[in-house]
Amino acid sequence: MIGRILGTLFGFMFARIPGAILGYIVGHFFDKGYSQDFNQMGGFSRFFTSQDEIKQQAIFFHTLFSVMGHIAKADGKVSDAEIKMATLLMNQMGLEGETRREAQEAFREGKANDFPLKETVLEFKESCHGRRDVLQVYLEILIQAAYVDGTLDKAEQQILEKVAGYMGFSENDLLYLLSVFEAELRFRSAQGRNQGQGGHSSNQRRNTSYSAQQSIDDAYKILGMSPSDDDKSIKKAYRKLMSENHPDKLVSKGLPKQALELAKNKTQDIQAAYELLKEKRGFK
Repeated sequence: MIGRILGTLFGFMFARIPGAILGYIVGHFFDKGYSQDFNQMGGFSRFFTSQDEIKQQAIFFHTLFSVMGHIAKADGKVSDAEIKMATLLMNQMGLEGETRREAQEAFREGKANDFPLKETVLEFKESCHGRRDVLQVYLEILIQAAYVDGTLDKAEQQILEKVAGYMGFSENDLLYLLSVFEAELRFRSAQGRNQGQGGHSSNQRRNTSYSAQQSIDDAYKILGMSPSDDDKSIKKAYRKLMSENHPDKLVSKGLPKQALELAKNKTQDIQAAYELLKEKRGFK
């Protein structure tokens, strides 16, 4: 737009109406080329993204590890498995130096009786502009942390319910995510995939009698489908889930790159569940 305006003005100054027309045409092509170059640079985000990312990631990590500490203390005592889980997550995210120390401090803050859970979660929600997909990944990471000892006690679930509510998820939304995560754990164990996390050995021992039918049932649950759904619907659900959990999309919407390793298990579960159902149902 600016090119057309300036072109018209300068053209009119030098050659009146014919100059204005010529200036408008030249300005139009200038605007078009400038717009393409600007879009390739990412607009003004090219100048501000780095600072925004630093702030957003700081809030993400502080919220993640402080709320994780709060959940760990929910039953009155922080277990060795829960401490190991927090440490393992830091390792998976590649947190080192000052960032790691801040994550450790955040975990300790979360254990305090006066920890401001609501304010902390709402600040995080605001920092990622309420993007539901990023908030869901965050909630799923907390669910992983809560299950680190193989069980989810009442106090831990109550905190998860509060966190989910603050972020705009209903109780049914949380119950669904919990049931899917339990299905993923059983399915992953049966597949023989490395959890990458401590504390799930008890869950794996319970799965010694895990049947082929249970594996199929869990595959449907992971995809959010049922045996009565047709092949086309299953393919559509699979593509939608893979798209929603694609690393590039999650990063572009505010998930720190360090947290992608934690989201990778989910995409592997989705892929494996789909392949199993494709084999059993005989579609391509």
